[in-house]
Amino acid sequence: MSAVGRPVIGVCAVRERARWAFWDQDADLVADSYVAPLQRAGGLAVLLAVDTRAPLELLDRIDGLMLIGGADIDPEIYGAAREAAIESTYPDRDRFEIAMLRGALERELPVLGICRGMQILNVALGGTLIQDLVAADGTHPHRKFKGTFAGNAHTVALVSGSLAERAVGERAHVAHCHHHQAVLTLGDGLVVSGRAEDGVIEAIEMADGRWGLGVQWHPEADDRSRLFGALCEAAVVHAARDGQRISKPFRPSGSSSRTSTVSTSA
Repeated sequence: MSAVGRPVIGVCAVRERARWAFWDQDADLVADSYVAPLQRAGGLAVLLAVDTRAPLELLDRIDGLMLIGGADIDPEIYGAAREAAIESTYPDRDRFEIAMLRGALERELPVLGICRGMQILNVALGGTLIQDLVAADGTHPHRKFKGTFAGNAHTVALVSGSLAERAVGERAHVAHCHHHQAVLTLGDGLVVSGRAEDGVIEAIEMADGRWGLGVQWHPEADDRSRLFGALCEAAVVHAARDGQRISKPFRPSGSSSRTSTVSTSA
């Protein structure tokens, strides 16, 4: 917990080719669409760059962990043959995030996985994925248009009393999706807490009550989303239980402070 009592949320970064100013090179980055709502919720966002050493001591410096969207997970990670529909993969990122997630769960750190992040949660606990989610007509019902959330919204039914329902704040949630993969077999210790109207799994969580939640949709595309605030509140509870002293009471902020961010917008 920071000296001013704000929860520190580690955000696992994307490692991809990026272009800015005069440069075009590999970069570790987090889009501001993820950082801004964390800051508005009162949290401090810290970028966790991909590190093949998987330094778990990073987890001792944060109060919560967030895994974001991005490239497909390498099927080899979950023991499947690579299908033709698989898009770009970054195995180093996969292994880093899986190590961070397992370490966070062992420490009972609150964890929020978004889109690919939910899939990482599932794979890290032994689950597998549908490598290409297509309708009977060959289209992608949960990613009708690439690069935009417009036209990709659908209703997700959340299980009554679940962490997902409590964090989202409603049973029926209009979600903004952009995924062509989905959970196939569920990982150990996980339960399904949300499904789309077509039956696709849209939310999973830890069965033992730990604050570990994955959502297949993109809450950062919804200004009304309560998920970032719920993660920050859970991080405060964890820090207090862990014996860290808080010099100032935490209150969710109504505005974003861009001066403290360590991320780079995509």
